[in-house]
Amino acid sequence: MKMKVLILGYGEMGHALEYLLRDQQDVRIWSRSGTTVLEEEAALAQAIFFCLPVNAHFEIVRKIAPHLKQHSLCLSIAKGLDESGLAAAQIFSKVLLPNHHFGVLYGPMIAEEIMMGRHAFANVANSRQTDYATVYRLFMGTRLVCVQADDMLGCSWSVILKNVYAIIFGVSDELKLGDNMRGYLMVTALAELSDIVKSFGSNANTPFSYAGLGDLLTTATSENSHHHELGRNLAKGNLSDISGEGVHTLKMIEKFQLFDTQRYPLFTLISTVVAQPQKLRNEVERYLKSIQGV
Repeated sequence: MKMKVLILGYGEMGHALEYLLRDQQDVRIWSRSGTTVLEEEAALAQAIFFCLPVNAHFEIVRKIAPHLKQHSLCLSIAKGLDESGLAAAQIFSKVLLPNHHFGVLYGPMIAEEIMMGRHAFANVANSRQTDYATVYRLFMGTRLVCVQADDMLGCSWSVILKNVYAIIFGVSDELKLGDNMRGYLMVTALAELSDIVKSFGSNANTPFSYAGLGDLLTTATSENSHHHELGRNLAKGNLSDISGEGVHTLKMIEKFQLFDTQRYPLFTLISTVVAQPQKLRNEVERYLKSIQGV
């Protein structure tokens, strides 16, 4: 029997999830520009996918919470922080009732590749581990491979921070620092990610999952990645559009002092070159000298 699925947002990932699920499940779409009534659609859905920026989550969750079916499942793919410094999972936790289940779906899931019929991969972390069976059923027979994870906060921070670290890979590629440097950046980024995640009380190994390493590798090396391209533009001195989830994440971390950034030299370098791109080459050179012990 098909499950009733509601996709919130009809951007690239909304289209990609529709492509994956339309032959398997009973799929409905809601977007702000559409004609469907949000509360009515949410009341019918067994699973609701938030293909929306995280800044929209609080408003939408608060609207639909009174209408949700008991044991319905809300899943977010949003990889950022809202204006209060909260991740999608934290917003779900604050607003939803105990009988409403929620989770996150994170990993290398480039929408264009999904639409081409290629495989994609994700960690699924749920408020109740038994809900993995629902997610498995949703995507059974599709090319999205879902693996259960039990560290929702760790998965959230891994995928949120990978957008920050991906920027420095674009900088390095534009400066032609080479493939060896890319290897160094990957190892160092993961070491910092692991320590940051651990500082939040999460599992230090979580960043080595699809939500961390898998998504970081994809975002940091893909020529179609916004954050990789942002790093290239910063290195070129093209400063017309310094934006994206990673840039917003940096602002929220600084605003709310979410962790001690000074403990992480590579993170600090990225934060500096985004805030002061005119100093980029000098800051990168200073950093390289510091790791050489000069």
